[in-house]
Amino acid sequence: MELRQLEYFVAVVEEESFTRAAERVLVAQSGVSAQVRRLERELGVELLERGARRVTPTDAGAAVLPFARDALAAVASVRSAVEELTGLLRGQLRIGMITAGPAVLVADLLAGFHQEHPDVEITLTEADSDSLLAQVRSGELDLACASLAGEPEGIETRVILDAAIVAAVAPGHPLASQDSLALEDLAAYPLICLPRGTGVRAILDAAGVRARIAFEASDTGVLAQLALRGLGVAILPEPAATGLQVLQLGLRGRIALAWRAGGPSSPAARAFISHARSSV
Repeated sequence: MELRQLEYFVAVVEEESFTRAAERVLVAQSGVSAQVRRLERELGVELLERGARRVTPTDAGAAVLPFARDALAAVASVRSAVEELTGLLRGQLRIGMITAGPAVLVADLLAGFHQEHPDVEITLTEADSDSLLAQVRSGELDLACASLAGEPEGIETRVILDAAIVAAVAPGHPLASQDSLALEDLAAYPLICLPRGTGVRAILDAAGVRARIAFEASDTGVLAQLALRGLGVAILPEPAATGLQVLQLGLRGRIALAWRAGGPSSPAARAFISHARSSV
């Protein structure tokens, strides 16, 4: 029994097709079929029902499948352990970041990590915080830079930015002479805010603010520009309120690196967490 036979068998079951399995493992379809046949002869049972439209596992195949997956996972873990031990860290690091997040800080972290581990392929995607955290939980992302409204379930975090969430207005606005504003008083003004799914919006909603959201944008720079033009009161992190009069609301927001509880399985992701902890 060979590992490639188990790999091809798992691929055929998951793809429900010899053709798609061959594309996935980058081997000719005849090669995949031949290796699966050899595995069946060695075990003395048919593992697959070869239908005209799809391929499905037999009862024997369904029984073998979890063990085949465990064997492949064990081999991957052995390789990862050896790579970590020898310092030859390779692989892929999948990171998500909130739109208009702390780009300079994240870029510095990625640049420093790339210098230490140039063989790691890094991919970076943008989304709102709720989507990013969901992708971390599902394993689609290794880590995410997300805004936190509380302590997300099933997630471990390291805060990299903690800032006041403020109301910000143009210098000529009626509120411009004030230094603070009660949350209940926000209801008297049209608000300019980040959309649902973002940490700032979740913090505002959790505070029980009932106000009209006149404008939504996923970029805090756009929120600031709308407020500068007198279109409403912007709710945003204080560092983003450039050129505006800031009114304290008594709210704070956190941006953190987030990963799945227990740590990510990827050696590259674990190395990045270690790098971030020593850098931030």
